[in-house]
Amino acid sequence: MTCRTVETEINGVKISLETGRMAKQANGAVIARIGDTMVLATACNGNDNPESSFFPLTVEYIAKTYATGRIPGGFIKREGRPSEKEILTARLVDRPIRPLFPSFYRNEVQIICTVLSADETYDADVMAINAASCALCLSDMPFKEPVAGVRVGMVDGALKVFPSMEETEAGTLDMIVAGTDTSIMMVEGGAYELPEETLLEALLLAHEEIKKIVAIQKDLIAQAGKTKLVPDEPVIDPELVAAVESMVAGRIHDISFNGNKQERYAGVDALRDEVQAALAERFPEQEKVIAEIFTDIEKRDIRQSILANSTRIGGRPLDEVRQITCELDVLPRPHGSALFTRGETQSLAAATLGTKLDVQHIDNIQGKYDKSYMLHYNFPPYSVGEVKRMMSVSRREIGHGHLAERSLAPVLPSEKSFPYTIRVVSEILESNGSSSMATVCCSSLSLMAAGVPIKGHVAGVAMGLIKEDEQVAILTDILGTEDHVGDMDFKVAGTRTGVTAIQMDIKIAGITPEIMKEALLKARAARFHILGIMEETIPESRKELSPYAPRISTITIEKDKIREIIGPSGKVIRDIQETTGTTIFIEDDGTIQIAASNKDSRDAALKRIQGIVAEPELGAVYDATVKTIVDFGAFVEFLPGKEGLVHISELENKRVEKVEDVLQLGDKLQVKLIGFDRFGKVKLSRKALL
Repeated sequence: MTCRTVETEINGVKISLETGRMAKQANGAVIARIGDTMVLATACNGNDNPESSFFPLTVEYIAKTYATGRIPGGFIKREGRPSEKEILTARLVDRPIRPLFPSFYRNEVQIICTVLSADETYDADVMAINAASCALCLSDMPFKEPVAGVRVGMVDGALKVFPSMEETEAGTLDMIVAGTDTSIMMVEGGAYELPEETLLEALLLAHEEIKKIVAIQKDLIAQAGKTKLVPDEPVIDPELVAAVESMVAGRIHDISFNGNKQERYAGVDALRDEVQAALAERFPEQEKVIAEIFTDIEKRDIRQSILANSTRIGGRPLDEVRQITCELDVLPRPHGSALFTRGETQSLAAATLGTKLDVQHIDNIQGKYDKSYMLHYNFPPYSVGEVKRMMSVSRREIGHGHLAERSLAPVLPSEKSFPYTIRVVSEILESNGSSSMATVCCSSLSLMAAGVPIKGHVAGVAMGLIKEDEQVAILTDILGTEDHVGDMDFKVAGTRTGVTAIQMDIKIAGITPEIMKEALLKARAARFHILGIMEETIPESRKELSPYAPRISTITIEKDKIREIIGPSGKVIRDIQETTGTTIFIEDDGTIQIAASNKDSRDAALKRIQGIVAEPELGAVYDATVKTIVDFGAFVEFLPGKEGLVHISELENKRVEKVEDVLQLGDKLQVKLIGFDRFGKVKLSRKALL
């Protein structure tokens, strides 16, 4: 097979796609490259599974440490289970390509994206989208059309496509956009309170550059693409469709528009069972087909009713947010807690404050770093009334947690001003639409309740879309069912100042900029409504931390004083920690953090450290302790670790024959610094204070 390469240039950055050199036994294999970052994507097709009720597509993203010239840590010296970054990237690849397969396709498809080389300039995540799409297009699988992805950042106030990692880190926007040459399919990003107009501008800019990458994919497909398989679309008996329609059409509407989720689901299940039982004899072994026809009728009725009447499930208008309640301090021992309920979606959030010992150590191919802010999202089966085996954290939980985490990151205080490790955990207790956005709201409440000085509340809302030809309905605060039957899931989180996170998945082509703008503006109105309720509950962060939270103080000393704090073989710092019950962290730049379980312990350690680094001042008065007695006077410790001589002539206003007549070892006394000798040693006086 001939090696073929195509390339384009975007914003001065060369993007290339290559096939025919590696992994030639896969159905499709492509290497995408930007700078020295290279991703190999392979696509393989498995056997047809007509009994499956879903499309069995799996996407894996594997970042090999050799890609950056490193050897894995630990004893095994092999890559372990997928990191959070790898899982999140696999989801990024999955989301824009899944809708481009036929809805009835049931062959198992596996896409594996392997990072072969990674430089320090460009992340491999976006290139994995491009490589996966091109691999599918080159294969014989029925993949509809190429999809491409780009990253958009804001550098020095200007939007930039394919910014470097350093520029992205320093900027106020990090957004990944994927789409075809006619439509945006997926958006994932975080921002530092940017206006909606800026985000729309970024989306339009991204789509223009996406078209260039789609064009080179089409060029490569023309050179090396395989003939596509044409899967047989299931042929459904028109008589069976008519029979189901006759039993369902007049009854499904009232059931599926019931505002109570449990009653609605139970009613739909009961009607489906009734239809299957009634038609079982006339249409034997057609239970699965009957269920599919039933679902199509239900979906069509919901969509048409919303478009025709502008009324949704439960009777809500299109732009109405469900009823919201907020409660604080529902848990007595966590450092901050809140309960946020929106309709039938409920999040319980607990905020915990820790020290530097609690940071998360991250080791990925981009390098090692410590993470002092974490938000974890849990979705137990009881939240939707199901019985399911409890396994490890799912990809969905990691993805929703990441979205909520980045939503709140822009309002958090700096580590210098608030030197705590922060962990927020959201337990989803009930779910009927947008539990990730409920997590954002509840987490914001819990952080303020914990006394974390965040800039302001962050709220989130999920928007939906129903589109049939020219008829369009944008839905605010969508339910789970509306998400399932709709054409868009558009989540927007932010403050009153601007957007902090955005996530969008679209199932259809033809979403215009006008529709996106309207959705963003309606999301802003809903966000402000939710923020108003949250602000009534707690308008700003509490001034005092929970009594159960650790107390941390930060001071900065001269770097050449660090050795005095540590002492020989760590003797001094160990003594301070043991006697005060604190934990002390010292940075190379002279920054010292003192963590304690209470204020008294923290203050005691702080006093010891300040005493060690303090410079003796002429005329200052000190509390001292007698350490050594000699014939000519007493050596006293007047600052931690610092001693000076009180000469026998400075003990009393009268002549002293013997030091022991006045002082004993361990005695406490006050002394005044009256001078320095020619060697710089201090001279102290008790007499000067008598």
